[in-house]
Amino acid sequence: MTDPAGRDTAEELPPRTGELVIVSGMSGAGRSTTANVMEDLGWYVVDNLPPQMLVPLAELAKERAAAGRSRRLACVVDVRSGEFFDYFQEARSALAEHGLRPNVIFLDATDEALVRRFESVRRPHPLQRDGRLLDGIQRERELLADLRATADIVVDTSGLNVHQLARKVTPIFTEERQHSVRLAVMSFGFKYGVPLDADFVFDMRFLPNPFWIPELRPFTGRDEPVAEFVLAQEGAQEFLDGLLALMQPVLAGYRREGRRYATVAVGCTGGKHRSVAMAEALHARLASDDVATFVVHRDLGRE
Repeated sequence: MTDPAGRDTAEELPPRTGELVIVSGMSGAGRSTTANVMEDLGWYVVDNLPPQMLVPLAELAKERAAAGRSRRLACVVDVRSGEFFDYFQEARSALAEHGLRPNVIFLDATDEALVRRFESVRRPHPLQRDGRLLDGIQRERELLADLRATADIVVDTSGLNVHQLARKVTPIFTEERQHSVRLAVMSFGFKYGVPLDADFVFDMRFLPNPFWIPELRPFTGRDEPVAEFVLAQEGAQEFLDGLLALMQPVLAGYRREGRRYATVAVGCTGGKHRSVAMAEALHARLASDDVATFVVHRDLGRE
């Protein structure tokens, strides 16, 4: 593949080190749950790794992969390492110099969700010091802003319990090497907020709302009567065709850049009817031999 200047962009980038993943993110956003999911899937996970150890760990992953004895490795790197975390960006630069580009997974949640979780377990934030809990959260956001901006995957855990989070992240780490891109198709309700981890957001409120039809109101977009109603509306099939055409060059670009995961979010008012039906239809139409799709209905059952 070439860029407009005729350069081979694939050769200019060092290859992804697919056997090493860095898990980071906000305290209380679900790093431990994610690490547990990865261990259950066969990953070897190193928790609270000092950033200075990233290069040796990445080299080990590379050597084991070359020897055909690869066991997928992951490390959790976060602000618990204290002053060691200051070296994180330096360590990432060192990895690039060694031709190593591990995927970075960033767990995030709203301030409100994080405050609620810390208060429920009655533990202080690691950066709280003598201030308020919210002060620690905001200090951590500032420290992690650059890392979040450059992460390969951002996962919003705001409205999820530990079981829902486990179901959401499992497809990310399940080994399916035949697919170059994994695509999450998420339905949501605008009244509950736009997902933080969405790469693309589309509004389904241009379609008539089944909520106002008494015989359809009790059902969801996963039920055939609602799905048939939504997909038969003017503009529904045109939207599906247009989105499919839009995503083709995007997915091709992801493959060139080594990006393995993205989230397409479709929303309606409550996340029960229109967005659910459209997410299911998108899931079916976007799946291919090269793209693995899975559906997440963030707000279904919340009303």
